[in-house]
Amino acid sequence: MSSKEKIQEDVDVLEKEVQQHEIILFNDDVNTFDFVIDSLIDVCDHTPEQAEQCTYLVHYKGKCAVKTGEYEELKPRCSRLLSRGLSAEIV
Repeated sequence: MSSKEKIQEDVDVLEKEVQQHEIILFNDDVNTFDFVIDSLIDVCDHTPEQAEQCTYLVHYKGKCAVKTGEYEELKPRCSRLLSRGLSAEIV
């Protein structure tokens, strides 16, 4: 096995060990577009363009994955979205 193959094998193993999760944001009839956009910028570190695109997806599709990462990293972010009155869950 070449060193390149060994490195790729190690990366594959690490990716399996680090389970990736997503915060899913759901549509509601309460919060304004601007509030959701500002929340995504503040809580999820979105750019204004990213936040606007996600907000439109949530509005028209009913939900959108707004952040991907490890569960422990996403948990406080999801809690902050929920505390703002947004509908979100980690999957």
